[in-house]
Amino acid sequence: MAEMGESGRGSERAVAGSGRRHRVAVLVRHGMLPIEVGIVHRLFGAARSVTGERLYEVVTCALEPGEVRTDADFTVHVAHGPQALAAADTVVVPASGADYEPGTGRLSAPMAEALGRIRPGTRIASICTGAFVLAAAGILDGRRATTHWSSVEDFRRLFPDVELDADVLYTDEGEVLTAAGVASGMDLCLHMIRRDHGATVANDVARRTVVPPHREGGQAQYIRRPVPEPRASSTGAARAWALEHLDRPLSLRELAVRESMSVRTFTRRFREEAGISPNQWLTQQRVERARQLLEETELPVDRIATAAGFGTAASLRRHFQSALGVSPRAYRGTFRGSEPRMPRGEGEG
Repeated sequence: MAEMGESGRGSERAVAGSGRRHRVAVLVRHGMLPIEVGIVHRLFGAARSVTGERLYEVVTCALEPGEVRTDADFTVHVAHGPQALAAADTVVVPASGADYEPGTGRLSAPMAEALGRIRPGTRIASICTGAFVLAAAGILDGRRATTHWSSVEDFRRLFPDVELDADVLYTDEGEVLTAAGVASGMDLCLHMIRRDHGATVANDVARRTVVPPHREGGQAQYIRRPVPEPRASSTGAARAWALEHLDRPLSLRELAVRESMSVRTFTRRFREEAGISPNQWLTQQRVERARQLLEETELPVDRIATAAGFGTAASLRRHFQSALGVSPRAYRGTFRGSEPRMPRGEGEG
């Protein structure tokens, strides 16, 4: 593939200096997720100048024009072949259902040929497991990138030269950007629009499509991480008892007594069986309890802090931010927020 431009702003120069619309090419594959393709068309297609003119031209292309299978019960007719990539200022590679199967980390010859049509200086972005395509092409080597949390281990095994950050919603490495999943594809498209034309245009697009212009936190808040229970456990009774008493301070001595062990022996056995220290396990369980209460109840944060064993709202906020990258209030707004009210006059899409 041709080497990318060093500045990472080739697409922005095209927008500012040519007097034409910025061209976005969406490269789809069999097994495509229709929602991801729709995101790109909807968001970039909604961007307008102050005089109401469209700022982007979006086309969909495939390795061969014609019918492309989706992960649903319908196909999509794609009129453009890989030649569309040569005229693009931004190329977006969404996911394919096939990405979720363990892969070889190699590009097919047609895909390699298609990517080779991309001009130097073109901005390239992936959504979800579309990052596997960019990584297989060597585009992500030495760069920070992300992909869907369920594919992280496979990605790391296949592409050790990529600096994978599994905790963020998207990454921006100049001319190469990656998004973690479907919804974070929206975040990434809005980010690119904001980078190209400023916050006013991006915020207008967000309002038109009734989505937040920016989301806090990363993927961690969407992943449940229960600590697996060992099959054979000499500390399981203490863990079970602790889960019933998370609202109170728990000492190592109390837990060890439950298993008739010394603190030293209990700590060693616990780490052998759970893979983490008793205090780390307690913190994880308290965060999980707080998550449950934030999602399922209307208790105020200070009451949740007490019920989860953090004692104070400040302690809960500190541990929550460290574990999930968001505040308890922001987390509750995401997973339990009140019925959203559509601004007057905004009913598009």
